[in-house]
Amino acid sequence: MNPEHSREQGPERRRARTSQASPARSPERPAEREPERPDEPGAPIGRRLLLGTLGLGALGVLAAPPLQRGLESLFAGDPTGLTGLLPNGGGFRYYSVTSSVPHKGPADYRLTIDGLVDRPRSYTLADLKALPQTRLVHDVQCVTGWRVPGTPFEGVRLSQILDAAGVRPTARAIRFTCFDGAYTESLTLRQARRPDVLVAHRMQDKALGHDHGGPVRLYVAPMYFYKSAKWLSGITVTEDVRPGYWEDRGYDVDAWVGRSNGRDDAPTS
Repeated sequence: MNPEHSREQGPERRRARTSQASPARSPERPAEREPERPDEPGAPIGRRLLLGTLGLGALGVLAAPPLQRGLESLFAGDPTGLTGLLPNGGGFRYYSVTSSVPHKGPADYRLTIDGLVDRPRSYTLADLKALPQTRLVHDVQCVTGWRVPGTPFEGVRLSQILDAAGVRPTARAIRFTCFDGAYTESLTLRQARRPDVLVAHRMQDKALGHDHGGPVRLYVAPMYFYKSAKWLSGITVTEDVRPGYWEDRGYDVDAWVGRSNGRDDAPTS
């Protein structure tokens, strides 16, 4: 990605919460923000628009087929880039924060690791598959309320990639970028080294498809799903946490399930 999305300036912009290794419970829900020019092709979507559309998606769970098809037709012409929000057989609702995302495959996918490391490098999909693999099965919890139980993810522990790169002593955090050109995320170094954080290339025992963020995505099992960045292309080791896409729009940086964003969901890990 690797250009950062633009940030609004001024005193009205909410400052993201400072990340801590052991976060405290968030006292309130994140503030809402106005949609960010959804009429512009490729413009990032705002939180209010996302939540409203997810609400329509939730209606689709109980809706008769004609209504479901009608909602699908509505989304088909949606210039915001929200795609596939209605649940499918796997229980997921999909979205993108841009109007389109390039497709990558084994021939052209690359994942770079750089920043405060001694050995920066680039991985192909084959390189990642050749490393020791870990399979995790946990519930997936979205901050908007939906949950998918017992979802398998498989890939390489992020800690393995960090160790291979040789993280420098001054490093404290990780920044993730994505090949959609807009989405970013972050973890503290301590969080990134957890055994339940993966650079994943398989989900539900299948190769990770494009709509799920493939061919490679981040998977952070104990946090709300917005931390599990899709279409992962870059891992940059930094001195400080840099708030990601949704944190800049009011969500918690430390997004532990049930202990952040004003929610009390059961933990997933």
